[in-house]
Amino acid sequence: MVTTGELWATIGSVMASVMFVSAIFKQYFPYQLWGYVEKYSQKLFRILYPYIEITFHEFSGDRLKRSEAFSAIQNYLSTTATLHATRFKADVVKDSQSIVLSMDDRQEVTDEFKGIKVWWVLGKNIPKTQSFSFYPATDEKRYYRLTFHKSHRELITGPYVNHVLAGGKAITVKNRQRKLYSNNPSKNWYGWRSTKWSHVFFEHPATFDTLAMETKKKEEIKKDLKKFSEGKEYYEKIGKAWKRGYLLYGPPGTGKSTMIAAMANYMNYDVYDLELTTVKDNTELRSLLIDTSSKSILVIEDIDCSLDLTGQREKKKEKDEDEEEKNPIEKKEKEDGESKKSKVTLSGLLNFIDGLWSATGGERIIVFTTNYVDKLDPALIRRGRMDKHIEMSYCCFEAFKMLAKNYLDIDSHELYAEIEIMLAETNMTPADVAENLMPKCDEDDTETCLKNLIEALKAAKEEAIKKAEEEARLKAEEATKKAEEEVRSKAEKEEKEKHAKENETSSSSAKENGSIANGNGNTSN
Repeated sequence: MVTTGELWATIGSVMASVMFVSAIFKQYFPYQLWGYVEKYSQKLFRILYPYIEITFHEFSGDRLKRSEAFSAIQNYLSTTATLHATRFKADVVKDSQSIVLSMDDRQEVTDEFKGIKVWWVLGKNIPKTQSFSFYPATDEKRYYRLTFHKSHRELITGPYVNHVLAGGKAITVKNRQRKLYSNNPSKNWYGWRSTKWSHVFFEHPATFDTLAMETKKKEEIKKDLKKFSEGKEYYEKIGKAWKRGYLLYGPPGTGKSTMIAAMANYMNYDVYDLELTTVKDNTELRSLLIDTSSKSILVIEDIDCSLDLTGQREKKKEKDEDEEEKNPIEKKEKEDGESKKSKVTLSGLLNFIDGLWSATGGERIIVFTTNYVDKLDPALIRRGRMDKHIEMSYCCFEAFKMLAKNYLDIDSHELYAEIEIMLAETNMTPADVAENLMPKCDEDDTETCLKNLIEALKAAKEEAIKKAEEEARLKAEEATKKAEEEVRSKAEKEEKEKHAKENETSSSSAKENGSIANGNGNTSN
């Protein structure tokens, strides 16, 4: 009987012989003949080797975008790897509250599907040649290799692979940490691991339960969001891109940003905060849109201040032309400034939110906020672009009760009646109400905070009265000034007419005197 040592010695001897023969063959026979030998040896190997291998690379395409299939497989195998692998990688997810283990490089795990056994291996390709680069090595490309018996080809390449991808995507949604993105300047888009968007984890605690707003209005918004999230088939049916626009408008401090955070938490969406002033032109704007993911909220805050979208830029340029020609230094400085300004146009923004490119990705919400809705071009906020307009108004009594519940943990108090009357008479934003309700020290109890709010409401009411009186006084003065100007203008006009008549009379008299003199002269002759 052959011992283990003798078996390994025999195998080693055979391998050495094969390598020696291969080297001799390559050296003394033409490469065309070697190509035929390699081709038919691979065919022979496939006949003798009864397994099929499928490789899923981490990066695919010309842009080296991370493969969604690779990510899905990685998440799917994270559950299997904990049972079979011996080396792991740990990732923290869900607000640092849980850890997900995945298989380490060159580990192999087995999986079973309908009684069929398959093998997964995480491999890595390392470049044979080393090159100098300013960027860290991009070159280690990982991949998953799936191995299974060729008799199960149809079952594995179809149902099993779909099962793995669907399971991996479900785990991604379950474990993913939502993110808050901000667009990078275009000069930072290129280079090693450079991206159009940078992000931090989205950890804003706002929800609809804590939002200071009428209950009826909140429920209406929640129902609208839920209907949208479940409407994929409906949007396909009506032939419309799966997106929805929300316009949030109202005075500063009324909770527009908090509303966006509550929407993101309710929908479990990522948030993309788009800063338009850093976008050079419409092409860059389109590139940013393409690089956003589905299940996301795209936000443009204070859109009335972000860019000049009303065509005034061109008018201003024409208006200042003469002055620039007079001062060439100032002209040069202004030209440099104009070259750095964003050239995003109203047309480009409209195409961005409602054109052909807006359909990329799907399941996307677009939110505009503004303090002055009247300043916006009607074409920008019409239905179909901004489908739902939500007014974020001053604090009402129902919103106050929600804030009191959040800040003071009370449902009612004897001072509520007075506060209700004062809120009906005075405009105060939810932000100001919340600031007055917040205890500033350990000695501040519920009654103290409510009295602070009452004093603030009284002060706001007095200030509003003074402001109204001042506005009325200024308006009266302006009316008086206008009336005086009209009287003065009328008097000046009458004076001018009087002088004109006098001049006309004098001119007529002079002409008559001249005619009489000429007549007398002719008689003398």
